[in-house]
Amino acid sequence: MTELGYFTAKEFQLNALSRIVGGHSILGIAPEGAGKTTTYVLGVLMRLKYTDDEAPKVLVLAPNEERINEIVERFYTVSRNKNLHIMGLKTSGGMEEEIEDLVRGVDIVVATPARARAVYLKLGLNLNRIETFVIDDAEEIVKQGFQTNVRELAQSCGKVQYLCFSTVEHDKLHLMIDDFMPFATLVEVDELGENSHETHDLMLYQVPNFSTKINLLNDLMSDDEVFDKVVVFVNTKHTAHNLLDRLHAKKGVAAIYKPMFHDDYGFDDINIFKQKPECRILIVANEGLEDIDLSLVPFIFHFEIPENREEFIKHVLKTGDDESIAISFATDIELPDVKKIEQSLGKKIPVMPLPEDLAIYKPSETAKEKAVEDESRGGAFHKKKESNSKTYNYGSGEKARMTRKNKKR
Repeated sequence: MTELGYFTAKEFQLNALSRIVGGHSILGIAPEGAGKTTTYVLGVLMRLKYTDDEAPKVLVLAPNEERINEIVERFYTVSRNKNLHIMGLKTSGGMEEEIEDLVRGVDIVVATPARARAVYLKLGLNLNRIETFVIDDAEEIVKQGFQTNVRELAQSCGKVQYLCFSTVEHDKLHLMIDDFMPFATLVEVDELGENSHETHDLMLYQVPNFSTKINLLNDLMSDDEVFDKVVVFVNTKHTAHNLLDRLHAKKGVAAIYKPMFHDDYGFDDINIFKQKPECRILIVANEGLEDIDLSLVPFIFHFEIPENREEFIKHVLKTGDDESIAISFATDIELPDVKKIEQSLGKKIPVMPLPEDLAIYKPSETAKEKAVEDESRGGAFHKKKESNSKTYNYGSGEKARMTRKNKKR
């Protein structure tokens, strides 16, 4: 490790490695660059007993082929063991050659959940001798919708050590893993960037789904005294069109910046929006967007979190004397992108409690999801940690009103 340039252990490695070597199942939560991959590679190699058994001892699930190649390379780089047989499965195409290689004998298999399950169902992947089951970049696997594949593979392995790593802990992650690793040790490290940027006041609402975002935005926008001029960023022009249709606003109150459809009310110049007192809400799509002048706009909403964090950052950085409030909505799937933004900004975005009267949209749920409903929210939520729970709640717009009043003082 010294020859590879690892002179000191990072905080996550100090907290997690001894537990992995000790055989604990862990849920590791840490940002990019915290050393999660190197930690479990070291732990797996230290626990791995080399035998002539042809069945694999370790299964690592990763979200895509690029990540698979990185993990395989990391194992070989750290181990330097020429007798160690590590195999990364392709993400698509024929399986015959891969199955033949697996039958000849392999120590560690790295694959996407879908590919691993497909090979397993063809009796090409023997899970009977698995000792360590690793889920890498779990937030991406959840985002891709592979939760069922992961659960089926995990439950086919029997009693093993489970290691799950993610940049963020959220409800959908627990819905994927709680069935097979309910008593995992949580190892969490929250590292921020060294430099803190000066931004407008930031707020974050965590919501379960897209429809609840719309309910929340309508709830907040109903307070026209506070939200007199608002720019709402979405990711695509189609979303901008759909959002305009679903806003509870009279014609002329909401508009789209450079609308895609002729029937949509909108402007090609943001200054026209600023000069029209009757128009309070301007929906702006990040898709194909060049720089936009947000000066004199008191409220900036990110209805969706941009995958390109730079888009978000340039909207919230403070460049003059203007005072604005930047409010973001994020689902569980978007929280990893929020974490990356916080790392870049060097600061946490305060999480606001949802309004008590907010209508939470509940799609059809499986019996398993119903079993973990949080009665206080009416949706499929896990109960929050006691340290994160709130015993108060501001009505719609109240927090923004209070902040604005403080600024005027």
